[in-house]
Amino acid sequence: MKKNLVTGGSGFLGSHLCRRLLDRGDEVLCVDNFFTGDKSNILDLIGNPRFELLRHDVTFPLYVEVDEIYNLACPASPLHYQFDPVQTTKTSVHGAINMLGLAKRVKATIMQASTSEIYGDPEMHPQAEYYWGKVNPIGPRSCYDEGKRCAETLFFDYHRQHGLDIKVVRIFNTYGPGMHPGDGRVMSNFIVQALRGENITIYGDGTQSRSFCYVDDMVEAFLLMMQTGKGFTGPINLGNPEEFTVVELAEKVLAVTGSTSRLVYKRLPDDDPRQRCPDISLARERLGWKPNVDLDEGLRETVRYFRKILSC
Repeated sequence: MKKNLVTGGSGFLGSHLCRRLLDRGDEVLCVDNFFTGDKSNILDLIGNPRFELLRHDVTFPLYVEVDEIYNLACPASPLHYQFDPVQTTKTSVHGAINMLGLAKRVKATIMQASTSEIYGDPEMHPQAEYYWGKVNPIGPRSCYDEGKRCAETLFFDYHRQHGLDIKVVRIFNTYGPGMHPGDGRVMSNFIVQALRGENITIYGDGTQSRSFCYVDDMVEAFLLMMQTGKGFTGPINLGNPEEFTVVELAEKVLAVTGSTSRLVYKRLPDDDPRQRCPDISLARERLGWKPNVDLDEGLRETVRYFRKILSC
């Protein structure tokens, strides 16, 4: 039985990860400051004797005894991370320093939940791990993009300087039950608008592309990454390489929900990437992993979840 620390554990990805770790018989310490996390995501876990919930902000040190650390703490949608951009940067940078310091003290393996946003508005398509990215360092998205880039720097410096056992995963768009209906992301926006009969808001001309990975597939990749041994650090892309335009996603959402909502177009936000699609060759090779849930199947499960919470 391992003792796992999951920061951001009451968030979308974190709550699914906590559940999987408990299912395999481990102990879980779920840490969250509840800025974007929601207790309702982990209410069913609170009675489990191997689960512990701690309200804590990772920008402050944490002193616990654990075997593995999954550092997921950080608001991940533009709506949330731009609300307090200074705090977003502190969460990525100070949070990384504090969790790395903890991992060093207790000799734990630590995984950093990085992001496809470190590639910025890419000039390489699809994006491979050796691509350094094209990021605006002073734009409205920089608090998240550069914060995550700096966190990766810290992880690899701790690895080189202190021999720390690190794992760095770059997460591409992930969706599924447990998403926050008001997080402002394209998937949740479209589903909520369709179920409420509101206009589907498309930013730009809708030809920009995204790839969408179902949450169960993503969490499986996390667990596989932690099992790779000390010789493999990443970074490694995790996502679904199947690519869709934003308009194609909207049409799929309308079909699954049966909504008669209309598509309306608005100005594209600053620094919004035109293309986002992972090259997962490394994940296939080193983890033996690829996504198994296609978008149609995942959409049906996600829409079912949103119907329930919205009572639509």
